[in-house]
Amino acid sequence: MSLFSKLLGKSKPAPAAPTFSAPIAPEQSFFAIGDIHGSLEPFRATLRVIETIEERPTVICVGDYVDRGEESAEILNLLKRLNTEFPDLFLCLKGNHEEMMLNFLDDPGKHGRRWLRHGGLQTVASFGLGYNAETALETLRDQLADAMGPDMIDWMRNLPDRWQSGNVAVVHAGADPSVPIDLQAQRTLLWGHPEFVTKPRSDETWVLHGHTIVKTPHARAGRIAVDTGAYATGVLTTAYVCTNGEVEFFTNMLDVSAL
Repeated sequence: MSLFSKLLGKSKPAPAAPTFSAPIAPEQSFFAIGDIHGSLEPFRATLRVIETIEERPTVICVGDYVDRGEESAEILNLLKRLNTEFPDLFLCLKGNHEEMMLNFLDDPGKHGRRWLRHGGLQTVASFGLGYNAETALETLRDQLADAMGPDMIDWMRNLPDRWQSGNVAVVHAGADPSVPIDLQAQRTLLWGHPEFVTKPRSDETWVLHGHTIVKTPHARAGRIAVDTGAYATGVLTTAYVCTNGEVEFFTNMLDVSAL
């Protein structure tokens, strides 16, 4: 043993890295549909698949219904109708793209150009509106608000940002792993958290989310990822989370995998 070792004594072993091992345990089975982004036909096909599995399913949409795809207006109208007619069975969460759209309606000068760069142009076009460099953002906002109507805008403003069954929480983008789900800031749930994918939760809560595109949906280490980039790939993924702890993934193209 060296001189310094004699003085310092034996070093303590490094603490083991925290792990997440809680079983998936929702109180009810449910379906969670990933980011739709104006992709109407994949969404319609997904609903048809869901109906073949359960006659009265509980369906949660994780947000980001608008932008990038070409049919945001049609998607919003269909989602609002489903949520209004089946409020106990069909729930829509708010995503960061809904927030960007609402921010544009509230303050087009401050938020307009950013929203248009991130898919807002496609959303505007889906409502039958045109935009070019000479169009005033305030004028475009007024036209969009008229095309949407106050009922649609109010519906979007009141979308919840989280839903939970048992130890499975559904949010749009992710969560702060150090904060209980019911205390999370809305901005975190809509935009994500830097430690979400690196630090395990300690409360045994699984977080099902979209927002970040993955090549293959997965359920691991307390996170269930379902965004497969429908607007670009044509593949809209749904997770079927069962009370027996199983998670099945399927798409509008009918391929199925199970955890």
